[in-house]
Order: sequence, then structure tokens, then C-alpha cells
Amino acid sequence: MAITDKIYLKNHRQIASQLDANIPKSAFAGATLDLVFSGDGLAELDEATRDRVLEFAEDFLDCGCDDAPYCGHPERKFVRYLLELRAQGLGPDAIVDVMGDDYMLYAYPGDVLSFLDSAVRTLEATESLAAVEGDEEARERAREARDALAR
Repeated sequence: MAITDKIYLKNHRQIASQLDANIPKSAFAGATLDLVFSGDGLAELDEATRDRVLEFAEDFLDCGCDDAPYCGHPERKFVRYLLELRAQGLGPDAIVDVMGDDYMLYAYPGDVLSFLDSAVRTLEATESLAAVEGDEEARERAREARDALAR
């Protein structure tokens, strides 16, 4: 299961109540993306929630693809966001706190830790494969990325 399947709306019940609609807890569920991408009901949200939802849409849903938001770009952008937070030295608990502050999203710190561990293992494998292939540049990039995450 991808980490984006484990990212949830922080105030799900409040948002559903304000919209007077059933919406999934998952931030990247189709119905949630439809709501955010189409803008339906955003006027019903309180100002603070609307601001965070719009920031989420601007930061992750703005890709210009014909299939947006179902093109995979929002999930990839969010994964990059998580990796950048880790590269800044934040641990899983702090990453969850920042996600909440930035976008009113939450995840379980254990899920974030598992995702980060998997990312480090993937980079280790990439580094090894690049070494076998003799691609020193790719090996070095993978090592630098791994070191940034493993701090």
C-alpha cells in the first residue's frame, strides 16, 4: 500500500459536516480529489479549512494533465514533499505535525517511518545496481539521497 493511501484529512468529520456530504477520510481518494479539484462546496468550508484545502490543491493537484487529478502526479508530488521534509532533518512525528499545519492532513508516524525506511532501502538497492553497472554518477546521486534520508 502506498504512503498516499495512508494520508488522511485531519478534520474529516468537521469537513464532511460543513459540506453536508459523505467524503472519504483519505486525502488521495477519488471522491476527495474530485471535491478539491472541482472546487464544489469549497465555499461551504470555514476560512481556515478552505485556505488549507486550496493550498493542497495548488501544491499537489496543479499539473495540467488531461487526466488530472488521476494522473499520478499529485501522489508523486506528495511523496517528494515527504522526502524533502525528511531531508530537512524532520523525523516521522515532526513530519506528521508539519503535514497537519500545512494542509490539515495526518498520518500515523509508524506509517511515515515505514515509508522512509522503504525509501532508504530502495536507494541502497539503486546505489548497488549503479555500482554494478559502473554508473558512478547515478551511484553517487543515490548515495547522497540515501544519506539525506538516513540522517
